[in-house]
Amino acid sequence: MLRRITFDARPIPLSLKLNDVRTYLFITAFVVLSVLTPWALHLYPLAGPTFLPMHLFIFVAALAGGWQAGLVVGLLTPFASFAVSGMPPATILPQLAVEVTAYGLIAGVLRQKYNLNVFLSLLGAMAGGRIALLVAVFAIQAITGHVYSPLGPTATPLAAVWNTIAQSWPGMLVQLAVIPAAFWAIGRLLAGRRAD
Repeated sequence: MLRRITFDARPIPLSLKLNDVRTYLFITAFVVLSVLTPWALHLYPLAGPTFLPMHLFIFVAALAGGWQAGLVVGLLTPFASFAVSGMPPATILPQLAVEVTAYGLIAGVLRQKYNLNVFLSLLGAMAGGRIALLVAVFAIQAITGHVYSPLGPTATPLAAVWNTIAQSWPGMLVQLAVIPAAFWAIGRLLAGRRAD
């Protein structure tokens, strides 16, 4: 089973077109899920930065709906979350928006254009998103003279991003286990329905 989850490159058959209302319903549903899940987990200290619930549904939207859906869900989610709950804090909102937008774009491109399997698409998107975060932190420091990080204003951009990675490894492991398994299970379910 693990081999099929990891190496099976067949996509779930979902095609989203920008002139179809179902595309906008799909995007809206994933933005809502990406906002509500972190909001619920923020009831527990550090659950959001540790388990990355906002990232989960951005990845799923990109892997299931393609790079356009991933890009739009990734871009809208942090701003919608901030409007609804005030989270993430305004100081890190721009860098988080860059990071999760990169996740959605890269995961979708790797899955849709390069036909990589879910696991490899996730790994590539996680690496690319962290690089985008680093670029955003450097850009914000160049513009404002500050690094916005839980480490404080004396942190370097590299230290800020490394702290983010070190704090969020449990969430990354959960995503790498749960998302491919869910896609595999849904693929099996859809294959069984087509056979009937």
